[in-house]
Amino acid sequence: MNTASVAESITETIHRSPDPCVIVIFGAAGDLTKRLLMPALYNLARNQLLPKAFAIVGVAHTPMSQADFRSKLTQEIHEFATVPVDDQIWQSLEQRLYYLSGEFQHDNTYSQLQHLLTQVDQECGTQGNYLFYLATAANFFQDIIGQLGAAGLMQETADHWRRTIIEKPFGHDLDSARALNKTISTVLMESQIYRIDHYLGKETVQNILVFRFGNGLFEPIWNRDHIDHVQITVAETVGVESRGGFYEGTGAVRDMVQNHLFQLLAMVAMEPPLSFDADAVRDEKSKLLKSIQPFTAETVFTHAVRGQYGEGTVNEKLLPAYRSEPRVATDSSTETYAALKLTIDNWRWADVPFYLRTGKRLPRRLTEIAIQFKQVPSLLFRQTSIDRLTPNFLTIRIQPNEGIHLQFGAKVPGPTVKMSAVEMDFCYKDYFGSTPSTGYETLLYDCMIGDATLFQRSDNVELGWSVVQPILDVWETAVPQEFPNYAAGSWGPKAADALLARDGRYWRTEP
Repeated sequence: MNTASVAESITETIHRSPDPCVIVIFGAAGDLTKRLLMPALYNLARNQLLPKAFAIVGVAHTPMSQADFRSKLTQEIHEFATVPVDDQIWQSLEQRLYYLSGEFQHDNTYSQLQHLLTQVDQECGTQGNYLFYLATAANFFQDIIGQLGAAGLMQETADHWRRTIIEKPFGHDLDSARALNKTISTVLMESQIYRIDHYLGKETVQNILVFRFGNGLFEPIWNRDHIDHVQITVAETVGVESRGGFYEGTGAVRDMVQNHLFQLLAMVAMEPPLSFDADAVRDEKSKLLKSIQPFTAETVFTHAVRGQYGEGTVNEKLLPAYRSEPRVATDSSTETYAALKLTIDNWRWADVPFYLRTGKRLPRRLTEIAIQFKQVPSLLFRQTSIDRLTPNFLTIRIQPNEGIHLQFGAKVPGPTVKMSAVEMDFCYKDYFGSTPSTGYETLLYDCMIGDATLFQRSDNVELGWSVVQPILDVWETAVPQEFPNYAAGSWGPKAADALLARDGRYWRTEP
């Protein structure tokens, strides 16, 4: 299908009402539920995007009555909702909240859950359609799915469906991801598995496909003939804070690169899909990830940079080094910063480098994709006062201030020929207003209607791990001697600047 046909499919607006269903949240007493899932479900209810026959069952090991659970979530929704809470809407949702206390590894928990779901179907008319959300630590994934299968709760029929949302991290490395995929595939069909990446719930990320394939202005120049290089940045101002214990066994590559950054990479670099059906889109993502030139032990040292933040001062406030954070080893070699240079071996992107970076304790909270176009020949300007042409940047801002920014050169008014950078800026909130969102609304809605387009397929997960596995292997054996190597509040280690400087380029740090 050509890009014009793809564009036509984008413009088709099909509103689907979800089937009656129950969302079962494992880990319902945790932070993810109160901060993101319940506010997202409230927003869906507010926008009339939940089925009329709907219920939520929370499962956690915390002893709590159903009345206590409802009271707890009522208090929390007023604290974490993205909009003022309409009591009438919330009360309607609150009446459909159920709770089960139990251990995730115990058979008895699932026999009780089976009885509770039968009760909920009768009381709420949910017709046996169940969406299981695993908002738990990753070490519980296999136990929960295995127990659901053993209890018969994942069995689908022509009359009802069963689906499972699995949070990241999906595996710790390539071997564990493969093992997890293999284990859960004995219980679930791939069509029942929704591996979630909340970055794909952001409007600006979803807009990448519309921007590329829905506008004849951009797709013809989206290739090696016109693009010099691409930068993808996910920068955080926060440190690890209370997550030191988790982060010590994770690091920036596992936490951010093989999932979030690779998803952004795939969206910006994939070929036009045959349609916007889930498998068509995920097929193109898979092809893109397969096209990344593999790292070798040698290229890890030249094309990958790691860093760890030390002490720094921001707004006259002294920030601690990573090694001084709670539950972090004083000699830790865990990276809090990673930068990669990737090469994509296909016709569209041959010789176009993709630079990816992510880190904690950087100067600004920023997620963006910056595309620099090739310079025009400067012969025309050699007898003018212009000694350097303004680079053309197209920047897709994902957070904060979601939008698209275009930088190009224009003549400065006056009798001589001088050039200055000028900017065009599109902000979502200016054109469409501010839409309160947690980033989970679209993903939850899509799962309820059975649309897996924005979820990762098993091969996509394993391909992402296969790209970074050589980096993890080298970094595990080659202990860094220079850590910490960047100050909190700076843009990362000098080696990351050198990664681009060797190619005559530099990181984009301006808004």
